[in-house]
Amino acid sequence: MKVWIDQDLCTGDGLCVEICPDLFFMSEDGLAYVKDEKEIADEINPRLKMADGQAIVPSGLLEATVESAEECPGECIFIEAD
Repeated sequence: MKVWIDQDLCTGDGLCVEICPDLFFMSEDGLAYVKDEKEIADEINPRLKMADGQAIVPSGLLEATVESAEECPGECIFIEAD
């Protein structure tokens, strides 16, 4: 399963981060993004980076990802089955 966030629709409410912090994060711009496993943190300057396009959902986060999409007030979280 893949997930992405349309930042044009994001309200910055942060429910997705509360529900699934292992996959979503709030950026400095006040919008939510999905984490890219390949670029989670940099040891010198720990900073999460947004996924480019779609991110693959780890199997242990499937339920939380679906719940995040369902609860999102901006309806900006999109899920695509493989």
